[in-house]
Amino acid sequence: MRLTPRERVIAQIRHQETDYLPYTIRFRGDEGEQLDDCYGTDVADRLDAYYGSPAWQALVDNAIQRVLVPKLGVDASCGSFYTDLYGSTWRVDLRPYQLVEPAIKTPSLAGFTFPELDSVFTADWKEETLQAIDQQRDHFVVIGFGFGLWERTWTLRGFEAALMDTAAEPDFFEELIERVAHHQTGIVERLLELPVDGIMFSDDWGYQRGVLLGPERWRRVLKPRFAQMYALVHEAGKYALSHCCGSVADIMPDIIEIGLDVLESVQPEAEKMDPYELKRRFGSQITFWGGLGSQSIIPFGRPDEIRAEVSRLCREMGKGGGYVLSPAKPLQPETPTENAAAVVESFLQQAGVAFP
Repeated sequence: MRLTPRERVIAQIRHQETDYLPYTIRFRGDEGEQLDDCYGTDVADRLDAYYGSPAWQALVDNAIQRVLVPKLGVDASCGSFYTDLYGSTWRVDLRPYQLVEPAIKTPSLAGFTFPELDSVFTADWKEETLQAIDQQRDHFVVIGFGFGLWERTWTLRGFEAALMDTAAEPDFFEELIERVAHHQTGIVERLLELPVDGIMFSDDWGYQRGVLLGPERWRRVLKPRFAQMYALVHEAGKYALSHCCGSVADIMPDIIEIGLDVLESVQPEAEKMDPYELKRRFGSQITFWGGLGSQSIIPFGRPDEIRAEVSRLCREMGKGGGYVLSPAKPLQPETPTENAAAVVESFLQQAGVAFP
């Protein structure tokens, strides 16, 4: 009997090989952002022209379907500037969005209050979300709330200020992290009431060369709090997935220890993040989602090189299960049309889909 996309993803998470690899290809948006055309790219439109119609889009069947909580992200539909639910102001006519005025301007929580969850999870939102989930019953459905624990901290303080707080204001930083964690635990508890397969966390712990906060500070400040949230997810019978950019190889054993089921996006250009080495070292303990280079082969390779790399990913990363095929990031504006076509066609080919 042929597997559904949902069954195929679950089998991979359980480290069982499947008839073909579940895959995702995204063309706009980033996990921490409101998914709308304002933050999109023209890649899909160029492919429409390349193929002569948008009919190709119906062939792409992303095995993992995402639902977001819009009010917890950044909305670009309101002009050039947007003030989020937490009180931070963004410039949203640039790509990427720019934080221009953080809600917490000094290292103090005096006078600051977190948004009430009832203002986020309204009855209308829940009804619309349940309808969206119901339409994707054959797919692996995850729900995310955008900025994670570390990211929400810097969106409240500003990126440089948050990094300075970790060293110069450790007591304040610890208090802020704890308050954010408490608030996000409440968010996760609400999301777990929904009939989804997993919770999609999103927190960029890494940069190109390593862990932003350093492995030891990450272990001390973030690890125990994520462990608690992942445990809540597992207690509800669901899977914990997380988007994370950059290099997190130095904390991979910790990520596995606290129960993360799926790590996305596996950027091969980041230090120590070669997907094949990660598979060799950790592939039996966690599922990797991504691995096709969005900073290298997709924008700068040849179509035949892309096809060869996709074939290798399927062959080596898919061995023994534990892999979801995907570009590390949504296809970016600098992606040549022929390269985008090579990604789409090679993904569909490994899935046994005849491309016209």
